[in-house]
Amino acid sequence: MNKKKYKEIVDNHTPKENRLFNCFVSFFIGGIMGLIGQLLVEGYSYYLDISTKEASTFMIITLIFLGCLFTSLGFFDKWVGFAKCGLIIPITGFAHAMMSTALEYRKEGLVTGLGASMFKLAGSVIIFGVVSAYVFGLLRLLIIGG
Repeated sequence: MNKKKYKEIVDNHTPKENRLFNCFVSFFIGGIMGLIGQLLVEGYSYYLDISTKEASTFMIITLIFLGCLFTSLGFFDKWVGFAKCGLIIPITGFAHAMMSTALEYRKEGLVTGLGASMFKLAGSVIIFGVVSAYVFGLLRLLIIGG
């Protein structure tokens, strides 16, 4: 069988992705994540009697903790299979990336496993985040002024 015929057979039997549905699901789940974040901020502000800025920090810590907890319990991967970018784009996705890599390399030891391998996936996110923050800050300084 030639390669062209084989590719046609594979393409005919490969399940097709419904991108429009995935976009709606991601948008909806991302909105729910935003709502949960806002409810956490409001709850921390009200019950702990702290400013919104401090409550926002607690909200981020809570979402990171929950992302790590659900990753270590094995739930997060199943949820991402359904929610797609609705869970990966927020801070929970970064926590998931860090925790899943840490869990994967934990048997290799504290230094050579966790220390050397934890930032394999998240390192690029950190680098591009820092570089883009610098570039946009510089652009803002040049356009708006100091």
